[in-house]
Amino acid sequence: MPQTLWFLLLPGFSMMGLMAAIEPLRVANRFRGELYRWHLLSLEGAAVAASNGMSLNVDGALQLPAAGDSLFVVAGFEPLATFDQRLSHWLHRVEHEGAVLGAIDTGSFILAEAGLFARQRLTLHWEAIEAFRERYPRLAVTQELFEIDGRRITSAGGTASLDLMLTLIGRAHGEELALAVSEQFVLGRIRARQDHQRMQIASRYDVHNKKLVQVIGEMQRHNEQPLSSQALAELIKVTPRQLERLFRHHLRETPSSFYLALRLDKARQLLRQTDMNVLEVGLACGFESSSYFSRCYRARFATCPSQDRHEHPTTTT
Repeated sequence: MPQTLWFLLLPGFSMMGLMAAIEPLRVANRFRGELYRWHLLSLEGAAVAASNGMSLNVDGALQLPAAGDSLFVVAGFEPLATFDQRLSHWLHRVEHEGAVLGAIDTGSFILAEAGLFARQRLTLHWEAIEAFRERYPRLAVTQELFEIDGRRITSAGGTASLDLMLTLIGRAHGEELALAVSEQFVLGRIRARQDHQRMQIASRYDVHNKKLVQVIGEMQRHNEQPLSSQALAELIKVTPRQLERLFRHHLRETPSSFYLALRLDKARQLLRQTDMNVLEVGLACGFESSSYFSRCYRARFATCPSQDRHEHPTTTT
């Protein structure tokens, strides 16, 4: 029997994430007959507008998938804007009926808000990861392209959905079919889940000094309680003076200015993607004084934190 997948589209969903999930199924059917069927759902059974403004018609409202089917929640901006107890109850019924639950892009917010993650690994779009961690600090969120952990399947969205579906096709019907499908999309290779969503540090900053890459990674991991230059130098076994020279030679700035910019970039993400107030955001990014936070923020972005939030309303809660 064909495997059936259901996609619940929430307003503002990621069209790219959805199409990258469905198209590999279509091509697999072209090669091997009807291996897969899929259905689109919406909250009320009406057409849904994606984040790009295009609308898709759906097959119905909140129907219950059968045992063994898979349901993916597809979201984009403001995933929790339409979350309510009716949706939560329906998702729990889907789980009870024996379907696999999944999420694409920021759809993981919906499953998390409904309490449908326990110890499973999950992922979502990198831009929303910090907001997700702040809201659900006990959940095991990763930066992988996708996660398949028991009865939970999550994709970061975008082209990661293509890699996820190719992996699922390979598991169910063999690597030969997965490769044949991938070639139809002119892919150089099928990416593994462990491939990170964003460029690795060396590529992103165009640096290849191992100690510099290591210390930038430590900076990224220690935002809430920033480490001193002395502590950072000790972690990579150099002196503070050597650390200073590394940054000036490769990045043309000081370690402290680079570290501050990292923390301010994270602050901007939290302001735009969570409902945390300005003080909470400042504390989460290592600023103990709200006035100092505002001064630094204005110096980097030419606007104050509250004004930036006003001009760019919350996108994930």
